[in-house]
Amino acid sequence: MSVHAFHSSILREYDIRGIVGDTLFAADAEAIGQTFGILVVRNGGKMVCVGYDGRLSSPDMEEALVKGLVSTGLEVRRVGRGPTPMLYYAAQTLGADGGVMVTGSHNPPDHNGFKMVFAGKPFFADQIKELGRLAAAGDVVTAAGGRATPAPLQDDYVARLLADYDGTRPLTVVWDAGNGAAGEVMLELAQVLPGTHICLNSEIDGTFPAHHPDPTEPENLEQLIEAVIRHGADIGIAFDGDGDRIGVVDAKGRILWGDQMMMLLAEDVLRTHPGAQILADVKASQSLFDRIAELGGRPVMCRTGHSLIKTRLAETGAPLAGEMSGHIFFADRYYGFDDALYAAIRFLGLLARQDASLSERYDSLPKLHNTPELRIACPDERKFAVVADIKTRLAQAGATVSDIDGVRVSTPDGWWLLRASNTQAVLVARCESGTEEGLARLRGMLDAALEQTGVRERRAAVL
Repeated sequence: MSVHAFHSSILREYDIRGIVGDTLFAADAEAIGQTFGILVVRNGGKMVCVGYDGRLSSPDMEEALVKGLVSTGLEVRRVGRGPTPMLYYAAQTLGADGGVMVTGSHNPPDHNGFKMVFAGKPFFADQIKELGRLAAAGDVVTAAGGRATPAPLQDDYVARLLADYDGTRPLTVVWDAGNGAAGEVMLELAQVLPGTHICLNSEIDGTFPAHHPDPTEPENLEQLIEAVIRHGADIGIAFDGDGDRIGVVDAKGRILWGDQMMMLLAEDVLRTHPGAQILADVKASQSLFDRIAELGGRPVMCRTGHSLIKTRLAETGAPLAGEMSGHIFFADRYYGFDDALYAAIRFLGLLARQDASLSERYDSLPKLHNTPELRIACPDERKFAVVADIKTRLAQAGATVSDIDGVRVSTPDGWWLLRASNTQAVLVARCESGTEEGLARLRGMLDAALEQTGVRERRAAVL
């Protein structure tokens, strides 16, 4: 291949993301296929799986990606359109040496990108940077013998999801795919599961006409909440654009955030894995870590990032992990990757085995006062230095700080967190307290720490 230069913004920590026609082009997809492919070949690999989501640009990006992979002599199994976890499932069950998903995740319609697995493990950080180095150096060798073949396995994937449903009573469920890539699989699940199922926005449409496909933003759950209340449903379930993150609301339309879902899932998993480690990211509520310990488990606080957590899950042998963002990872009876459709099956199963409703379970959860995830604009070249500066000041002041990922500061009022995003030019913050007054004091501490570095809170766009 000739030398190729990627736009400086697209090679991210956990994946590759860009704006189609601005920072990301089909030529980039082909170069990713060539560079990723040669790494697979040099590692002794022979076959990779490829899938794509429902964005308007994804078919062309997939075509170019496959062309690049085939040029390195690899066999490419084309899984087709569907959610990212279906691609992970394909790579796992077909014994692939690598896998690439063309997806813009929950980003705006004109964005796209790539998520990858390599030799059964997440492909991220320095590995992604290596693609840039190989492309810039033209360090790729073409080889004969490569070929691409269709490998549709949606029916197999749906059957695998359903195999772990263990509910004992019918439920009324409202589903919302947000016109994302999970729509067709969601419909198939709803047709087979017992109970009454109402499906919203199941047609895959890369313009996302109903609402943005990000279940961590409350405004994107308004349609789901209205439908849950109107139908008297037990639960509402939403997915992000590529089906690896889940959102849940109860019968009263109240949102269960990632750490609240994890409290219920951990309770269920620890029944069969007593004393096991349960992993959650640094943004999760202290009440989650306390609840895991109360249940006899071993809570482990991890750095934020789906690739980091998947890697840690494999290293520790933990049966369950989760992030505030709605990435849920089951190694208990499953493969350890983030699959929102599988998480939905497990969540519905535990709910349908309990006498208590989800609303009753919600009422039993700890009542804390916390902020949403605060995203504070900060240039890429400054964000890590800002966190390091604040960490130094806190140490000098004798504060109680965890530096697993950024700084998480504990006080008698609760805790506050500040970390640099690995994917955007933002600082991410969160505060939690048992009282409104305590929360206000924590916000004051956070604001004061930021002001000392010259940063003032200004909400950043979510990409």
